[in-house]
Amino acid sequence: MASTRRSFTILVVLQVLIQIAAAALSVKPTNATTTQTQINSNSVLVALLDSRYTELAELVEKALLLQKLEEAVANHNITIFAPRNEALERELDPEFKRFLLEPRNLRSLQTLLLHHIVPSRLGRSEWPDESTRHNTLSPDPIHLSNFDSVKLAGNAEVVRVDDVFRPDGIIHGISRLLIPNSVQQDFNNRRSLRAISAVKPEGAPEVDPRTNRLKKPAPAVPAGSSPVLPIYYAMAPGPSLAPAPAPGPGGPRHHFDGESQVKDFIQTLLHYGGYNEMADILVNLTNLATEMGKLVSEGYVLTVLAPNDEAMAKLTADQLAEPGAPERIMYYHIVPEYQTEESMYNAVRRFGKIRYDTLHVPHKVVAQEADGSVKFGDDEETAYLFDPDIYTDGRISVQGIDGVLFPASEKMDSKNLESTTTVDRVEVEPKSRRGKLLEVACQNSTFSQPKTLHLPIKKGMCIKDM
Repeated sequence: MASTRRSFTILVVLQVLIQIAAAALSVKPTNATTTQTQINSNSVLVALLDSRYTELAELVEKALLLQKLEEAVANHNITIFAPRNEALERELDPEFKRFLLEPRNLRSLQTLLLHHIVPSRLGRSEWPDESTRHNTLSPDPIHLSNFDSVKLAGNAEVVRVDDVFRPDGIIHGISRLLIPNSVQQDFNNRRSLRAISAVKPEGAPEVDPRTNRLKKPAPAVPAGSSPVLPIYYAMAPGPSLAPAPAPGPGGPRHHFDGESQVKDFIQTLLHYGGYNEMADILVNLTNLATEMGKLVSEGYVLTVLAPNDEAMAKLTADQLAEPGAPERIMYYHIVPEYQTEESMYNAVRRFGKIRYDTLHVPHKVVAQEADGSVKFGDDEETAYLFDPDIYTDGRISVQGIDGVLFPASEKMDSKNLESTTTVDRVEVEPKSRRGKLLEVACQNSTFSQPKTLHLPIKKGMCIKDM
């Protein structure tokens, strides 16, 4: 019984000793590995850092690959194909080099450098006679070949065979950098317009021909506000329309739809009645309807003082015969502001006289309060606002008046011309407004503008493109 108990105790002790020995053996490989990963001064990695391939060594440090290469050297011999410094300094594409050194492209740089390292020893004696494929530390393999005693690694010539010879590796000097297909594809994707943000080039400062000063960018303004440039610079004929600084409501692209708004207000004049002559001039005798549509589309606002047919009938043929006369007359009746009957009446009641700018630069039209209404003009030729707010849409306002307005300077010129004329006049029966328009349009072809709005205003007229 005692011998049995003694043998059992010996068996337990033996099992404990076996477990302790197994634990000790399991620790030894780790210590051995730690000892093997320690790089001595005769390593090929130390030789690379102290060799003539300093540019490649700097790239290896920037790519954080020293630890990975130490592990590779500890496990097996390696072969490094090192590009000469000139290939990395002057012969490499600057854009591609900039791509490699960007922090976000660290993985591409690591793949490119590992592509130059083969995890086996390939010296002069082991160099293949035919083209052979060898794995590298990167996913892309490398092809080694020998043609007419010229050794090639990929598409680079080996200019220094066995340049650095160490027990754990060999360094061959090559003429150029080896670029794997994966890195080249990453570079192409990054360079494409879909992956990068283009930088708008800044040219020389421009001089504004109107002011002879340097052009300055327009300040930021809220959406729907008026353009920065005055409306006179946007009028045709001119260099170009001044763009609105911010989009507004309406239109297919959420901009102001000036053409439709002008067409609506002209159709409103026709349906309202008594303003057919005004619509006739805007559409048929001039291109003002198209021009007004462009101005409104670019963000400008307009107030039209529309003379009725009775007032237009008082115009003589001489007043319309001069080239450009219909345009000048209409320009003087267009105010580059948005005014309603209420706003104008409140202004003249408070301030007495108001001078409004017109598109007939530099002439202004005078407005004042009279008989509970607004009277335009300050001479014997005046016009009262008697059809208020015929059309108001927030961009165009049409106010009906009972007279045709002329600037004071033009009225003085016409009076001086009448006083200096000595030719006897022949009294003729005044023609109707329709006859005068037909006569002027047929004699002066400059008023024959293309009909763009196609409104049914007159029939049988001799104007072109009707």
